[in-house]
Amino acid sequence: MFQRILVPLDGSKLAEQVFPHVAELAKAFGSEVVLVAVCEPEEKDYGHACRLYINNEVEQLSGAMEKGLAVTIKAEVLVGKPAKQILDYAEENDIDLIIISSHGRSGLMPRSLGSTVNKLLHRASVPLIIVRAEEILLESAKSKLLKRILIPLDGTEENAVILPYVVELTRKLDSEVILIQVIELGHHVHTIMGLDYIPFKDRDMDSMNTKARKYLNEVSEQFAGTRATIRCEVRLGDTAKEIIKYASETDSRLIALASHVHSCIEAWFYGSVTHQILHASSQSVFLGPSEGAKR
Repeated sequence: MFQRILVPLDGSKLAEQVFPHVAELAKAFGSEVVLVAVCEPEEKDYGHACRLYINNEVEQLSGAMEKGLAVTIKAEVLVGKPAKQILDYAEENDIDLIIISSHGRSGLMPRSLGSTVNKLLHRASVPLIIVRAEEILLESAKSKLLKRILIPLDGTEENAVILPYVVELTRKLDSEVILIQVIELGHHVHTIMGLDYIPFKDRDMDSMNTKARKYLNEVSEQFAGTRATIRCEVRLGDTAKEIIKYASETDSRLIALASHVHSCIEAWFYGSVTHQILHASSQSVFLGPSEGAKR
């Protein structure tokens, strides 16, 4: 499933922070890695410099690999708008995974994803790992990204689309996988006075808690035969805040989500929960595309 990994680079040191994680995956899956640099049309005269840069990055990534590890690393220089060129290349060359840093060329802004990454997460039809880049790289940030993976679920098939990708990862890697579902304490209803918040009754909360735990236990069965250690957690409160808080409490370096949610709750989940996780959390994010993901 992860035989060809695409790594977009932009000439910055922040972008290179993905290398330890690329090396980890390439080692586990014997992946071919393609490093890509995209020159904007007005920069095409700098193509030679771009080629020198990307060839140097091949050497840098090779240095991050274990000695004697047989991994193929290719370099590509493309001309055009970065997001479009990356998406076109991924589609035309059977790319299985894109790994990219979370910053833009202008440098790191707090929790900024960068314009190219924003376009990729909305349009990519392959899984996407967005690695949070740090201006000062701490030793803890160099640790294995996939050591502990947090998967927020809500009981719908749309959000469970990420599961097969994480299952595949844990066939090769020793990861702790935490399945989490957050139960809201109430819901909004339209009334004569406008939009009111109605708390759930205790018996309803108990029923939802029982249902959530049963669902997470059933999901955990998908990891049978993998190398994963599974933990199930049900929390109460605001969904996005609880997920972000729990990820920090457990030192989960990676939050795995569906990138496209096509259901009656799309506006709620993508517009609020996923958006807040993408833009307010400090964790890296693994996004799995759903059927219907469009360019």
